[in-house]
Amino acid sequence: MANNPTDFYHERGQFTPTAVGTSIGLSWITSAKLQPQAPLRLFCFPYAGGAASVFSKVLNGLPSEIEVCPVELPGRGSRLSEPPVNDLESLVEIIAEELAPHLDQPFAFFGHSMGALLGFELARYLRRARRVEPVHLLVSAGRAPQVRASGPVTWDLQDDQLVDKMRRLNGTPQAVLDNPELMALVLPIIRADLVAIDSYVYRHEPPLSCPITALGGLQDSSVTRDELCPWREQTSESFTLRMLPGDHFFLHSAQQTLREVVARELRQYCSTRPTPRDVIADRQAIGSSI
Repeated sequence: MANNPTDFYHERGQFTPTAVGTSIGLSWITSAKLQPQAPLRLFCFPYAGGAASVFSKVLNGLPSEIEVCPVELPGRGSRLSEPPVNDLESLVEIIAEELAPHLDQPFAFFGHSMGALLGFELARYLRRARRVEPVHLLVSAGRAPQVRASGPVTWDLQDDQLVDKMRRLNGTPQAVLDNPELMALVLPIIRADLVAIDSYVYRHEPPLSCPITALGGLQDSSVTRDELCPWREQTSESFTLRMLPGDHFFLHSAQQTLREVVARELRQYCSTRPTPRDVIADRQAIGSSI
């Protein structure tokens, strides 16, 4: 058995290194309804194995002042022919470069499960590399990054074990789980994402200066309230924890409630349209509120 995630991928012939900073494709942002005049852009990052298309339904119906910008990761959806990136740090750097032209106005991040970790690390990378941060970070069904998962790693599960785990998490349609041809397409993508998650190493940095809202499922046994609460340590601004009805994939079962929460959390940014640098300057002038 392989000793680390990268070795595992080499053994299976599924590891394709990707140069950091290279443009893997053109379709990074997908949106069925472009709203370029909206005062706020909401970039959305999916769960492991998920495609950007999930957000076209989940967040459909948000106020027109919010332009929903789902991010399509390599290896899925409209970019199925591209190899997935199985290193979180590399993926963050690539996304930062690709999204740079779209960060010319206030923006927020929403990520579910793996997407929560991706949004968090992207926010920290943008602060270091470009001196800009999102105005708000929404993390959904993702434990705080400094909290280690209590269970065993998942990247080296056998196919039947991985399918069983997917079945228990209740985020994949039964018709897909029962279709060998579809699963042959899905499993390599999920494995790449699990490698990225399981090989992630948290590094301490000062807290972000944007508010953080953590969302959890009341019936989610894989990410508990106690694992969500430490997100408050990652911001010097306000922190809010909201528990919604449902399991790990409450974003499907509680869509209306989720949309209402997201709209309420982002409402304050929709009345004006300062630049991201103006937002940071204002915060530095008036000080941070805890």
